[in-house]
Amino acid sequence: MSAPLLQTVRTGFSRSFWVANVLELFERFSYYASKAVLAVYLAEHLGLGPTTATLYAGSIFNTLIYFLPALAGTVVDRYGFRRSLMLCFSIFSVGYLIVGLAGLPVAAPFVAAIGVKAWTLTGLIVAAVGGSLIKPSIVGTCARTTTEESKALGYSIYYSVVNIGGMLGPTLAVPIREHLGIAYVLVVASCVSAILCAATFAFFREPPRPTDLPPAKSFGQVLAGMFQALSDVRFLTFLVIFSGFWLMFWHIFYALPFYVKDVLHYDRFELVEAIGPWTIVLTTVPAAALARRMKPIAAMTLGFAIATSGWFVMGAIPTIEAAFAGVAIFALGEALQAPRYYQYVADLAPREQVGTYMGIAFLPIAIGTFGTGLLAGRLVEWYKDAPQPSHMWYVLGGIGVVTTILMVGYDRFIAPRDRDGAATV
Repeated sequence: MSAPLLQTVRTGFSRSFWVANVLELFERFSYYASKAVLAVYLAEHLGLGPTTATLYAGSIFNTLIYFLPALAGTVVDRYGFRRSLMLCFSIFSVGYLIVGLAGLPVAAPFVAAIGVKAWTLTGLIVAAVGGSLIKPSIVGTCARTTTEESKALGYSIYYSVVNIGGMLGPTLAVPIREHLGIAYVLVVASCVSAILCAATFAFFREPPRPTDLPPAKSFGQVLAGMFQALSDVRFLTFLVIFSGFWLMFWHIFYALPFYVKDVLHYDRFELVEAIGPWTIVLTTVPAAALARRMKPIAAMTLGFAIATSGWFVMGAIPTIEAAFAGVAIFALGEALQAPRYYQYVADLAPREQVGTYMGIAFLPIAIGTFGTGLLAGRLVEWYKDAPQPSHMWYVLGGIGVVTTILMVGYDRFIAPRDRDGAATV
């Protein structure tokens, strides 16, 4: 690490920045630990079956987590980061606990009285509401506690912290599931969230609000801004195309565990889900260096193509080693395109709507996880007893090919260009 960079790390960030990132690390651990087992837990331990399990986990729970932040930002702006984080962790803790109790004998009478589907769905929705507050709070803290000189490094630290949490969650879910039971992964996530609420109260200090910051927007104003942004056909087209990447991504959590466990007979299915974050942590610096030399659309398109190839590897080679390799290849593609995505959205936005556009930037993730929830369970049921179940991954490879071609078409025919025909962003 160079001397100027080391000096920035030491002095360029406030206490609130570091506390926020530590909170994010453990929150991501809880989120990805629970997500690593959620589809299998709902399908097999609670008896909901793959189709209903992925519908609940993907199309409802995860979709709400990534759709609501644009609206949850109004709560954060009005009540501050500290109170929003405490509220987030409190609600998260309750939601995780409700879902975990659905699979434990202690709550069996209550679950039976309400019905396992209604009980579980309630817990997932409660957790999603809490989860929607985390990103506006943490990202907002990073924005308010960094300077122009330290901002780029600050977001790199944040991105690394997210992936370290994503790496630790599935990895540590294995011993919890093996020694305590799969329901206790959700219980541990609940306990960690409760501890994070207490840690926020004890250690987090609200960053000063800039004096020139405009008043917080109402829900009505936010919705009006969202509709105005989505009336931009170019922006909306880009978001819909980009959602194809996330439609592929979320199958790692909602379809791959069943394939690894039931077809490849590898019991520690969570470890395959941890490979992506491991790969991103190890390759972020070289991938970012490569992406910086390319225009944003080119970097994103190349990332799509690389990620897509991972599914074809898994489809062609039905082994656990190929599954690990396929997820690692997909993660390489993600590491290449992710940093340029948010830069592109910010550059695409009119100056007065940058905040609105960045809030809507999560929409492709929500669209992708919604579609995954509808497709993943059916894909598993269609292929798991087929003569060549690994061919299910060719379906996702096909989605990736189409998405990559659409990105090329977007760049050629829709992306904003100057008078000489060169892309402007």
